[in-house]
Amino acid sequence: MYYSLFGILALLLLLITNHDILLRKKESSPAQKKYRLFLLAVMVYYITDILWGILEWLSQTTLLFVDTELYFIAMAFGILAWTQYVIAYLEDKNTFRTFLTSAGIVFFIGIVIIVAVNVFFPIMFFFDEAGVYHEGIARNIALIIQIVILLLTSVYALRVSAKTDGAEKNRHFTIGLFGIIMLVLIAIQFFEPYLPLYAIGYMLGCSMLRTFVIENEKKEYRQDLESTLDREKQELHELNNAWKLAYTDAMTGVQSRLAFAEKEEKMDRELSAGSLNEFAIVVFDLNGLKEINDSEGHDAGDRYIKNAGRLICDVFKHSPVFRVGGDEFCVILEGQDFENREHLMDIFDRTIEKNRSNNEVVIAAGIAVFDPKQDNSFRRVFERADFMMYQRKDELKLHPQGA
Repeated sequence: MYYSLFGILALLLLLITNHDILLRKKESSPAQKKYRLFLLAVMVYYITDILWGILEWLSQTTLLFVDTELYFIAMAFGILAWTQYVIAYLEDKNTFRTFLTSAGIVFFIGIVIIVAVNVFFPIMFFFDEAGVYHEGIARNIALIIQIVILLLTSVYALRVSAKTDGAEKNRHFTIGLFGIIMLVLIAIQFFEPYLPLYAIGYMLGCSMLRTFVIENEKKEYRQDLESTLDREKQELHELNNAWKLAYTDAMTGVQSRLAFAEKEEKMDRELSAGSLNEFAIVVFDLNGLKEINDSEGHDAGDRYIKNAGRLICDVFKHSPVFRVGGDEFCVILEGQDFENREHLMDIFDRTIEKNRSNNEVVIAAGIAVFDPKQDNSFRRVFERADFMMYQRKDELKLHPQGA
């Protein structure tokens, strides 16, 4: 009975430390799928080992015989699953990889056949009349073959480890070390069949794999994920900066001609859908820019444009302002500014009249209100506002500054 206690402890430890892998239904890689299969094989082995101790304690020889048959099949299944995992994890394609695959499969099939034969001819094991277990020659051969296969997988893993570096090297080394631990304990169990050395090897090995392979991979994955997120944040920041550059006029800081074109497309879609019912457009054009450029230079002209942009933004604070040409601006009035459009235009005109008296920036402005009866596009409203702006521009020319 005491023999089973260690198996129970090992099984509980496996379930606690690897519950996330065992309950996972979808694996992200072939290696993870093979590792889950290996853990399931270890669980099956633990269960047969636990039952062996209980049945032996209860002197249930017939059931003990059946469980021992399953015990050797579970042992072979574990070797098969282990070789499959090592091959999938290392991803080192060569002839030796094919040999290991074949060795694991042949060993498993061979044990299944031998166990079946053992029912009639006790070549693997038998129980005497007193219920005492006796090993057969096939059992010893099976253990030797396991030692050889584990040795080959360890050599394979350590050889791959020698060609890698960093965390990956340590993971490959751990896989190689697992095989060495198992083969040493199996070699001892060859002479001590009543000691739970096989279960001890699984328990130590699975704990090592969890700590130095699975958790290390998770840590590396988190680091890679954080690095990727940092890069994406940087790219997003650069994209936002590029967006701002593309949609912002570099000289005045108002929205660019590209932003205006996209706004026009958006409002046309809303007009077609019938979701936009009221808005107004104000078109602006600077007076006297050419004279300033010719007499004072382009730097003075640029300052004149900047001052014009600030003036428009100061009056139409709640509406998008666009620079649509060299000395042309546009404002789209919606919501509150649309309701207050007459008041805002009055403030703007009074400001311009004051500027004319002080020889400051002078801007001609024209406004047009969307009329669903005659306007089927944004452009139609813009053209009317543009026409009104030119009328205002002519008025300003007919009454020059100081007149």
